[in-house]
Amino acid sequence: MCTAVTYQTNDFYFGRTLDYESSYGEEIVIVPRQFRLSFLHMGVSAQHYAMIGTAHVAQGYPLFYDAVNEKGLCMAGLNFVGNACYASRPADRSDNVAQYELIPWILSQCSSIAEAKEKVETLCLLGTPFHEKMPAAQLHWLIADKHQAITVEATATGIQVYDNPAGVLTNNPPFPEQMFRLNDFLHLSPKQPQNNFSDKLPLQTYSRGMGALGLPGDLSSQSRFVRAAFVRANAVSGSSEAESVSQFFHILTSVEQQRGCCELDDGQYEITLYSSCCNADRGIYYYTTYDNRQITGVKLHSAELDSAQLTVYPLVDTQQIRWEN
Repeated sequence: MCTAVTYQTNDFYFGRTLDYESSYGEEIVIVPRQFRLSFLHMGVSAQHYAMIGTAHVAQGYPLFYDAVNEKGLCMAGLNFVGNACYASRPADRSDNVAQYELIPWILSQCSSIAEAKEKVETLCLLGTPFHEKMPAAQLHWLIADKHQAITVEATATGIQVYDNPAGVLTNNPPFPEQMFRLNDFLHLSPKQPQNNFSDKLPLQTYSRGMGALGLPGDLSSQSRFVRAAFVRANAVSGSSEAESVSQFFHILTSVEQQRGCCELDDGQYEITLYSSCCNADRGIYYYTTYDNRQITGVKLHSAELDSAQLTVYPLVDTQQIRWEN
């Protein structure tokens, strides 16, 4: 389970939590412009936009969880189990792309949401697994630039593209139902509430924060969607890089999962393995991990972007503590 969020101050920010019970060896990966991106049915792209994000590199291929390209277009894949439905065979007159290829397919050639929408319109998304021991992940995607966000879902009725004014995505149910659920909370506010219950009763607030009374606090994907949408919509920060990044991570903290609170059938626990925040305008990818709360940053434009080789940084996953004495 995961949550993805957008945020705007002077720059545009995009990031997500990855919530799962175990790591797959994810790393921070920079794909330079001349790295040969091979696609099952669409040939090889030998010259394309550079990108940075979190990926598991398998057989030299970056299997991205989330990424941003050098033009500021961002994309994240989130679990959509039980609703995702992919094609079983290539279609005529379509761009046939396996689900694990979708992030590099879009980010390698699109510089904006408008261009991404055009690519999705001609898309046939295949359920071909990367490897026989790696079944196709059931996902839907949040794609965003500084002007707009969209959600892309492949279901039994075909590929759907939805405008996403909330700038948030979690997992199930399908996105229109996630958005509709916000109607149940239109009365929430960061301000203290007034007594609308009865003018005959002397009701009054007894605590700060009662304007948000009723905001869901559980870890279900629908509740995380509501909570992240409320926190994001009301988040206030300064416009500096440090203030913006700090506030972004505070937004994600509102939906983090702690070990022990979400037990699975096999006795394991789902936790927030990592949280990311990317300054899409500057190409800086920040992250924290469950065991390292210190923010680590990697700069896309400090790498050799005209190279043909991946640049890979293992996650710093050991707690970094600054000692004062």
